[in-house]
Amino acid sequence: MSGSHEGEGLQRRTLLIVLVLNALLFVVLGLGGLFAESSALLANAADNGSDAIVYLISFLAVGRAMAWKRGAARLSGIMLLIFAAGVLLDVGRRWIVGTEPVGWTMMGLAVVAAVVNLACLILIRRQGSDDVNMRAAETFSFNDFASNGGILVAGVLVMTLNQAWPDLAVGVIVAAIAVKGGIDILRDAGRAG
Repeated sequence: MSGSHEGEGLQRRTLLIVLVLNALLFVVLGLGGLFAESSALLANAADNGSDAIVYLISFLAVGRAMAWKRGAARLSGIMLLIFAAGVLLDVGRRWIVGTEPVGWTMMGLAVVAAVVNLACLILIRRQGSDDVNMRAAETFSFNDFASNGGILVAGVLVMTLNQAWPDLAVGVIVAAIAVKGGIDILRDAGRAG
């Protein structure tokens, strides 16, 4: 087997692992977000769901022509921007109708998600790949890990203050991180040649 084929095989395995882990986080965080009435958890669940789709697209892009890879990366960036818009709509809805997030659930799930996202980030970084889709995957995993820290802090504040605003604020921050990541991926895809 040539080095190129071995590298592509390793990329495929890595992307498949992070795809499955993100799909599981989508389900667990989504159910937890519904149970805990947490915008931040639901935002993180939606983010992990969109990440799983992007990892699938990136998985399919391995070994393909650069134009296909750039297109896959662009789609990834656009999906992040759409996700951010959806999160902002949910935060606005919860601000208007009210919400009572459960701090303990937020904190517990944030820790679990942080461990999983850190594992994904380590797996992706071990690739050492300069591929545009692998860089996009790294951006997703780093953004998710950072978002988990925000959710942990929001959970503490929700419990301490007995207020919903920290959850809503972190939902907005998660959306802002997604916007930055989406723009970064679109720029990177535009430069990839």
